[in-house]
Amino acid sequence: MYATPLELNEEAIARGVVLKPTAPFNLSSSKAVKGYDFDNGVDFEAILKTFKTVGFQATNFGLAVDQVNTMINWRLSDEEPHPNEAEEYLDPDVRKNTKATIFFGFTSNMVSSGNREIIKFLCKHKHVDVVVTTAGGIEEDLMKVLAHHYLGSFDLDGSTLRAQGMNRIGNLLVPNDNYCLFESWIMPIFERMYSEQKRMSHIWTPSTLIDRLGAEIDNEESIYYWCHKNRIPVFCPAITDGSIGDMLTMFSFKHSDFICDVVQDAKKINHIAMKAKRIGQLILGGGVAKHHIFNASLFGNGADNSVVISTAQEYDGSDSGATLEEAKSWGKVKANSKAIKIFADATLIFPLLVAETFAKAKKD
Repeated sequence: MYATPLELNEEAIARGVVLKPTAPFNLSSSKAVKGYDFDNGVDFEAILKTFKTVGFQATNFGLAVDQVNTMINWRLSDEEPHPNEAEEYLDPDVRKNTKATIFFGFTSNMVSSGNREIIKFLCKHKHVDVVVTTAGGIEEDLMKVLAHHYLGSFDLDGSTLRAQGMNRIGNLLVPNDNYCLFESWIMPIFERMYSEQKRMSHIWTPSTLIDRLGAEIDNEESIYYWCHKNRIPVFCPAITDGSIGDMLTMFSFKHSDFICDVVQDAKKINHIAMKAKRIGQLILGGGVAKHHIFNASLFGNGADNSVVISTAQEYDGSDSGATLEEAKSWGKVKANSKAIKIFADATLIFPLLVAETFAKAKKD
């Protein structure tokens, strides 16, 4: 039986819709999708190198590796700085210039987890220049020198844990006794700091307080020991939002005139960004750690490169979930920056990222 003209016309219409020809595009700028072939055996380095052509977040990982390695190369090179669009308006002392500067930010859960040891590696080997974190990101590092955190489960009963004096962070457990040890350790330090404030009119800031704690802990397992030793400034604008804040509150009952000046730290981090030859951002998570770096970068005319690892989405309008395209609209990231956000759990991705970048770089 032969098809009628109407049926032939329907077929042509269907083909035109379903099998619409591909418009010409530049194949030379596009790579074929391809993953790792396990017939070649198990080669973890080769697997990571294929991520860029796998697609989805694996491709973002591969692009992030390129961006971090670019930041590393800046710091190893003697390249002259790009002209700063706002240079004519800056104070002469600011224009003196230093070098490409990597701002490294992370939320406290990164220190609660085993990513703490990777963060310590970066600070120990001076792979980053400025650190920004939260109060928990400070105290949990110091507490881990005094006592361990433990693995638990996401589905443990909260009421039972409370009765047992156990605190849960995801599937991690922190005994209340750890906080008692921390209080016993930190309160005498606050007393000495207060005495120095009174005797020498020394006004503390969160960054100088953290530097002092890094000196006092005097333990190579600590992130902040290495930040102190390597003179890496650590900023924590939300210093009161954690156990340290609780301890400062308790201390203030006895010494109400103890001062920790956050404004001077804001000025300090903003000046670091203004003086930087180039600005690189590496950020785990969101919140205040992310925004404090982004806001400082605005003072430096925007970041040249940015890599963010986070599970946060943009659809609630939060800064934590905001994309890097949104950051470009504020001037916090340069318009021509090849900024990359990886939507993933940083406990999975960050160790792999460091393995492909800083761990291979020349160490001091």
